[in-house]
This record gives sequence, C-alpha cells and structure tokens, in this order.
Amino acid sequence: MKSVFVTGINGLLGTNLVNFLLKSGFKVFGLVRHINSYQGMQSEHLKIIRGTLFDDHTTVLSKVDYVIHIAAVTAQNILSETYYWRVNTNATKQLYQNAIKCNVKKFVFVSSANTIGYGSKEKPGSEEMSWRQPFCDSIYAQSKKLAENHVLSGKCRMKTIVVNPTFMLGAFDTKPSSGKIVLMAWKKKMVFYPPGGKNFVHVEDVAKGILYALQKGRNRNRYLLSNENLSYYEFFQKLNRVCQQKPVMVKVPKVILLALGHLGDFLRRANVATSLSSVNMRTLCINNYYTNHKSASELDLSYQPVDKAIEDAISYFEHGVST
Repeated sequence: MKSVFVTGINGLLGTNLVNFLLKSGFKVFGLVRHINSYQGMQSEHLKIIRGTLFDDHTTVLSKVDYVIHIAAVTAQNILSETYYWRVNTNATKQLYQNAIKCNVKKFVFVSSANTIGYGSKEKPGSEEMSWRQPFCDSIYAQSKKLAENHVLSGKCRMKTIVVNPTFMLGAFDTKPSSGKIVLMAWKKKMVFYPPGGKNFVHVEDVAKGILYALQKGRNRNRYLLSNENLSYYEFFQKLNRVCQQKPVMVKVPKVILLALGHLGDFLRRANVATSLSSVNMRTLCINNYYTNHKSASELDLSYQPVDKAIEDAISYFEHGVST
C-alpha cells in the first residue's frame, strides 16, 4: 500500500483529496492544526497528525512514498505581509527540503492559477504564459510563486510536480472558503455581480488531478487544473438555473469597485483588517481565463460541469452531504 503525507486536510480541497486517496487505496497521514476540524472520511488507513507546518515532520516523512502539500494562507484580510511569506513560501521550502532528506519519491505542490498568466476566452492562459497584473501585485500570489520557483528549481532525485487549480467549488467547504460566492447568491432576491470573470472547476476534479499528477505528471512541470471560463454574470445565471431562482441581477460598475479598493488600501494603512484592496478589486474587473489542455491530454483528466460543482456545494451547505 502506497503512503502519502498530506498537509491541510481540513480545507475544501484537502478533505476531498483525502476522501479520493482513501478510496484509491492509499494510506494517508494528514496534517491539521486542530483534530476536530477534519470532516472527511474516517478509515483505518488514515492517521491524522495534529501540528503546524513548522513542526519537525521527518519521522512521518521517512515512512511515506509521497508528499502532497496543500496547506497555505489564502485569507485576503491579513495585514501582515510577512505572514504570507512565512507560511506559503518558507514553510514550503522547509517541508520540501525535509522531504528530500527523508528520500520521499515524489512531491506535489498545490499552488494557484494566480501564478500563471491568464488570457481571454478566445486565447485562454496556459502553463507557458507569463505572469500578469494584477496578480503580480498580490502578496498571496507572490508568496506562492516564490514557493513554486523553489521546488521547481531544485536539483535532486525526488520528482517534483506543481498543480495550479483555478476557483474550486464543491462539497466539504466547511469554513466556507470559495463557496462564499455561492452563498452570496443562493436564496437571494437581488444578486450583485462584478464586471469580470474567472475559471471555475469542481474540487473533486482537482483532487483527481492531483492524484493523476502524482502518477503521470512529468517531473518539474506545472499543470493547470481548470474547467469553465465564465463571466460572473454567466456564473450566477448558472447558479440561478440550478437553484430555480430568479433574482434581480445588478452589475456593479468598475469605477465603484476600484473606489472600494482604494478605500480598502486606506483602511489597511490604518491597521484595519479588510479584504478590500486595489489588487482584489482590480481582479474582479478582469477576465482571468485558463485552458485545461495540458492536464486533459497529459494526465487523461476529464472534468465535470460547473453546474455539478454548484449542486454539490449547495447540497453540502443545506444538508452537510455531497450528491
């Protein structure tokens, strides 16, 4: 039985990944800060480890074949920029180096599509496209990019693969995290939407893509795990159809969003924690679209419709189960 060490198993992606790994016959060592925060499958082949990324995990690493590193700081309202560097960059470097010392066979780093250049619907972004604004100004994206560069530039025997998921939706979003976009419109009489768009993907497909990257991915390569390119209006229209609701749709003008971004910058300088910022508001005004051609062709990965991801997210929020 192959064994794998997975960080961040209590999050949306981590929980879905552990479920998929257990069903696929792996022995999983899962890292969480709080034992009760994990809400996924229980199994004799799952050992939950309480700790932080900065703990010494060499005892566990010496027992496993693979490492899948998911845990990261993704919150957008953190005032301390160094916190992003410490967790997303430095902790990744430490875990990577310890994995090398413990002779781990493969290391999969879960990064973000924000470190890859986006494109349009006609010419979507791919793994070869250069990083673009406004993500170059995002401290979160910068911290993930530096971690990517470190693991991909290492010259060691351990095989290393980076996966770059886009915006994930589905069940087991316990916080919730990205599922907040669903809650923004579900059962609402009026839905406000920004002028831009993004790529959406079912979290189950990302979990499957990580395992396929572990099995089939080429060493020192990146793989976008992405699916449907949708404007925010198109996304909320999908959600409305799934929920059989007809809210009033109101487009928020770009100028208002940019003004809110400047307000957020001012509040941050005054040490007020807020997710408002110029970078975040500019992101809502662009179409950051991507292609899944490489992951589909090289990893033989197929993708479910985003409608299914919305259905699963709503079912989980409503009943605590996935469909």
